[in-house]
Amino acid sequence: MRTRPPRTRAHRSTPAAAVAATLAAVTVLVLPQPAGAAESAPIGFGAGTTGGGSATPVTVSTLAAFKTAVTGGSAKVVRVSGLISLSGQVDIGSNTTVLGVGSASGFTGGGLRIKEATNVVVRNLNISKPLKPSDGITVQESTKVWIDHNSFSADRDHDKDYYDGLLDINHGSDHVTVSWNTFKDHFKGSLVGHSDNNASEDTGHLKVTYHHNQFSNVYSRIPSLRFGTGHFYNNYVAGADTACHSRMGAQMLVENNVFRSTKIAVTTNRSSDVDGYANLRGNDLGGAATEVSRVGSFTNPPYGYTAEPASSVVASVTSGAGTGKI
Repeated sequence: MRTRPPRTRAHRSTPAAAVAATLAAVTVLVLPQPAGAAESAPIGFGAGTTGGGSATPVTVSTLAAFKTAVTGGSAKVVRVSGLISLSGQVDIGSNTTVLGVGSASGFTGGGLRIKEATNVVVRNLNISKPLKPSDGITVQESTKVWIDHNSFSADRDHDKDYYDGLLDINHGSDHVTVSWNTFKDHFKGSLVGHSDNNASEDTGHLKVTYHHNQFSNVYSRIPSLRFGTGHFYNNYVAGADTACHSRMGAQMLVENNVFRSTKIAVTTNRSSDVDGYANLRGNDLGGAATEVSRVGSFTNPPYGYTAEPASSVVASVTSGAGTGKI
């Protein structure tokens, strides 16, 4: 996915900022949550995703064996042992759990694609340096997906389009939870909704929850959300230019996160012809600016969750996110 230069508008809405400040004062249920608390099942829009469930695990250590193991729609649990080099992406069938063995197993050079599938779990994988046009993980025309406790990375030694996205969710995908992952050293973190021109397919879909993820030295798209509905809570962002980006009428709730060394924590008015909507509450912005031109209506997610206070997020996320923690 290519990135156009940001279209920054000079105005910043003072009334919107006032409303956002009021929302920040809203009392919410904030109880301490131990690191890795969401290990047994997904919380958020992806709730109910089970993957391969209790199917007998199969362990693979080669690309050929992996491709064979993840094909088809039958229930299956595929354990990846070791680091496998990829060129392009491997398609993952429905009703699948892909699980890395230990803390150093996974894929480099390419990634995984969940296309026209449902009920897929991806956990405990190292996914690095996905060369363009491959994302680390692409979720496309798929529903009920849980991306959990993975470590995504690249480098920022090349042009921003040398690698593609670390995790992109597009083409009307729905009911996705992204939890307890690390995203490091990359330009384009996580894109939700690939194009301004895809309203007919994406409107009413692209419902995604991000919680307890760590974004370190990721330039932008943390996440970038078009058309959909995003809940971004209890995440730790450090070293970003532009973090949360709501555009093309998307609704985003940004709750109890921590931002450090970040220029813009939340924006609704860049790069697209139509602004998005955002609500902010309980965040530790760490001096980052916000550009909220339109305050939205998404304030109460339709699922149960516990948002821990921003004061404990850094400790929880740094100790609990990434591979080797489950």
